Amino acid sequence: MAFSGGARRLSIKLSLVNSSGYGRHFTTSACKRASSETSSISGDANSQLGIGIFLRRFSIAASDQTNLIKQLRERTSAPIKDVKAALVDSSWDIELAQKELRKRGKVLASKKSSRTAAEGLLALAQNKNKTAVIELNCETDFVARNEIFQYLALSLAKQALLVENASLEASISFQVRPESLEDMVLNLEHPKINGETTVQSAISEVAAIMGENVKLRRGFVMSTPSQGVISTYLHTSPQPGLGRIAGILSLEVDDIKTQVDAIQRVGSELAMHLVAAKPLFLSRELVSSEALENEREILKSQAEASGKSQMAIDKMVDGRIRKYFEEVVLLEQKFIINDAMNVKEVLNNLSKEVGSPVKIGSFFRMEVGEGIGREEADASEHVAHAV
Repeated sequence: MAFSGGARRLSIKLSLVNSSGYGRHFTTSACKRASSETSSISGDANSQLGIGIFLRRFSIAASDQTNLIKQLRERTSAPIKDVKAALVDSSWDIELAQKELRKRGKVLASKKSSRTAAEGLLALAQNKNKTAVIELNCETDFVARNEIFQYLALSLAKQALLVENASLEASISFQVRPESLEDMVLNLEHPKINGETTVQSAISEVAAIMGENVKLRRGFVMSTPSQGVISTYLHTSPQPGLGRIAGILSLEVDDIKTQVDAIQRVGSELAMHLVAAKPLFLSRELVSSEALENEREILKSQAEASGKSQMAIDKMVDGRIRKYFEEVVLLEQKFIINDAMNVKEVLNNLSKEVGSPVKIGSFFRMEVGEGIGREEADASEHVAHAV
């Protein structure tokens, strides 16, 4: 009984101690510490997980941005800094950014339109009825070597074939003014400039892409004679249809079916001759009286400086006039392929070879930048950049 009572009292004490809260306090405190440690560990894990997710998201975004920059750069060929700025301003919408680049480019192109553009290329296109050559200018030969610039030049030459002679005078050849092409519709199929647009818009877009003044300066069209051929030659040609100097002429023959190969062969040689010899007139009869009189006055003043008699001076002037004809008249010039004969003799030999008279109907020579003043950059522009 005593033992039983003691056991009962011990049980009551334990029960009281248990109910007093000491056990609960200890247990609660231990739980809090454990909970805190667990929470701390869990928080660190969550924090690390959050950072990982953030870094992963940032990495994906950076990768996407790089890809978008690359795509837009390939589409437009614009400088990388301009591409990125356009994408940022357009919230990384590539279509909006491309439109924004075009807007900015056109504004810059209009600002640069007053700058001298004396470099560039000639582009030539032909069909069975016509041959057309155009001059597309830019500021540097670096841009002239660009595939987009070259594609545009060739497209404009093909477009020039569609131009009809606006002159009232019937002529085998005529000039094409830039304004007659500006509003014509072009269908471009280049990866970086494509779709339907006008000639002027296409030029402005290429100017924006290149960052230079790009200008269609002039064009020339020659009609194929009903009995004859047109021969062409392009000097310094980066690809077929392009060059820096062009020589074009028409050969007329009574019987075109006779020895066509021989006519085309000599025609190609004569077109090359045009490029090298730079004739101004086809025959003596076509030399203008004004040009002849000016040359005579220059030669006379030079001869008078010799102090010789008037008779001797007149002979000297006449001799130099003959030399002048050999320099500027095509038929009188020494043939560049064989200087033992002149061009007139070349045609006579060709006529005998084909069994029919052959003559030059018309000719034309064009060179990139001729007549354009090659000016240095404005000094004030350099000062502005320096400041």
